[in-house]
Amino acid sequence: MKKIGYTTGVFDLFHIGHLNILKRAKLECDYLIVGVTTDELCKSAKNKVPVIPFQERLELVEAIKFVDEVVPQVNYDKEEAWNNLKFDKMFVGDDWQGTDKWKKIEADFAKINVEICYFSYTSHTSSTKLREVLDKITAAS
Repeated sequence: MKKIGYTTGVFDLFHIGHLNILKRAKLECDYLIVGVTTDELCKSAKNKVPVIPFQERLELVEAIKFVDEVVPQVNYDKEEAWNNLKFDKMFVGDDWQGTDKWKKIEADFAKINVEICYFSYTSHTSSTKLREVLDKITAAS
């Protein structure tokens, strides 16, 4: 039986950490679905507009050979995502592991045999660090 995996991200200022997460996720499943966070959700949740517009981020992620399908992430409701996509595994950054929110999600998904897999982030590269450098450059000019 084919294992379907699911992960999400903003994928702004795409970097090696993003690629590593997608590559590792694909090793854990047969078919990888990636949710790309919309500009609107990013703005409402983080009060930031991505540097790269949604449609371009979507196309970048679609072009990656490890990714089988790309969908817009319009909210953070993981149960709704499962209802729509029926994945067997969900891949999440390990910074969420052990939080009350994710303990509940783990318990809820265990009832329907969905495994939550936590991946560590690439510590030396992040979109936040890249954004900070860009902000410094633009402020200096």
